[in-house]
Amino acid sequence: MGWMADEAGLEKHAANFVPLTPLSHLNRAREVFPDRTAVVYGGMRRSYAQYHARVSRLASALTKRGVKPGDVVATALPNLPPQAEAHFGIPACGAVLNTINTRLDSGTVSYIFDHGEAAIILCDTQFLPMVEAAKAGCDSGGPLIIEVPDEAAGYTATGRHPTYEDLLAEGDPDAPWQMPDDEWESLALNYTSGTTGRPKGVVYSHRGAYLMTMGTVISWRMQLFPTYLAIVPMFHCNGWNHAWMLPALGGTLHCCRDVTAEAIYTAIAEEGVTHFGGAPIVLNMLVNAPDTARKPFAHQVEVFTAGAPPAPATLQKIEALGFNVTQVYGLTETYGHVTECLWNPDWDAHPDTHKPALKARQGVAFPMMEYVTVVDEHNAQLPMDEASQGEIVMRGNSVMKGYYKNPSATAEAFDGGHFHSGDIAVQHPDGHIQISDRAKDIIISGGENVSSVEVEGVLMSHPAVSLCAVVAMPDDTWGEVPCAFVEWKEDAQTTEAELIAHTRAELAGFKTPKRVVFQELPKTSTGKIQKFELRELAKTL
Repeated sequence: MGWMADEAGLEKHAANFVPLTPLSHLNRAREVFPDRTAVVYGGMRRSYAQYHARVSRLASALTKRGVKPGDVVATALPNLPPQAEAHFGIPACGAVLNTINTRLDSGTVSYIFDHGEAAIILCDTQFLPMVEAAKAGCDSGGPLIIEVPDEAAGYTATGRHPTYEDLLAEGDPDAPWQMPDDEWESLALNYTSGTTGRPKGVVYSHRGAYLMTMGTVISWRMQLFPTYLAIVPMFHCNGWNHAWMLPALGGTLHCCRDVTAEAIYTAIAEEGVTHFGGAPIVLNMLVNAPDTARKPFAHQVEVFTAGAPPAPATLQKIEALGFNVTQVYGLTETYGHVTECLWNPDWDAHPDTHKPALKARQGVAFPMMEYVTVVDEHNAQLPMDEASQGEIVMRGNSVMKGYYKNPSATAEAFDGGHFHSGDIAVQHPDGHIQISDRAKDIIISGGENVSSVEVEGVLMSHPAVSLCAVVAMPDDTWGEVPCAFVEWKEDAQTTEAELIAHTRAELAGFKTPKRVVFQELPKTSTGKIQKFELRELAKTL
């Protein structure tokens, strides 16, 4: 009868089929690494046994407060221990975690409260005014506020709301967790930036997050007991899922409220930080840090960087300081990073001056992905010839379930059987993807496409430039032309004419900026430059 007939009786069983969930990592860590340091913040150290007990208290306390499986519980917190505890404690009672960007305006947060229907929010004292205003603006009445003071940073409880420690005191450190019956159950709800229209609610599953944690361990070449510095905000793609991943390795989560060059160097030198992730602006901060902020360290630090493609000049400088940088790429809709620039040993033969450009590629798919590739407007594979531009699309286990309460946007995103990123790229013969631009950031000058990324890379090679962004500026003759916004390095300046000449020496004339404006660049909470603001400003020049 063949193989299929011989499988009679071979069925899913409690002994051989357990729904995948990152909650399993912390349950295991409590048994395997009970005395190892799990979380660090300032002088506070907690073991995995203590970490697990606090998570259990949170989960059981939320249940006692009426939170049911499938309910949404939100947070408005910096990268502190309560935010890490919430990543496990909220889903451990069957609820869905909604980490809210603390830099949003109260009107947007009101929309998120109403749309996501959060029952409770854990709110850091620093952000109470924004959250209280958002709650007041809700049509639904808004969530119950639990205040999370941080006395170490000077944020003491206001007395207006129950506190986080009061909530934990209501819980049971030995309470059993509500593990998912189905790994497709929703784990987290993350809202996109909402730079155009209302933000969309991106839904993650337990399965997707679990496989993301496994893929990251492989691609970051991780071993047991890493010390990870939390720089990527945990409200951004749940910190790329790293808080969920660390217990699998018995790792230590080093919390950081305010990200500065001095805080990063101190954590590396004094706490032995081995890994961190961050946008290219973080790399720039470290490269340009004054000597007073730097501290010597003897080990190599592994860095994942994502966001706008880092300038090759920045990569070259930071690696000389003891950091090994891996460029990764992803979106909120993909749980964070889903491609990596996988170094090819054959590239060792390239001149050192060319290697940073190779490392700036967005790369190939992580192990938990089926594919990441570049297609044309008909969803057809484009040639991998380094020249044919199309949209990055992907399929894999770390793609969102869909947009919450938005079936039309979900259908559009999944057109053709894969997820559409909206990012424009070319693909090299070895499969490595390299972003040309966001579709909305391409500048069309006299019918020619100008990649803002390419122009920015040349500008960043100038010794006086700390940070830059290039956007389209309306032009009567060419339709639009490149306009550059530049931040100088400390104690370094240049002129508009000098920078334009610098780019003209390396780029075609139509690609060179026609205006250079020196100012501080508007940025998101994760360090991404808000080009939509600069595009509006360029229209007035």
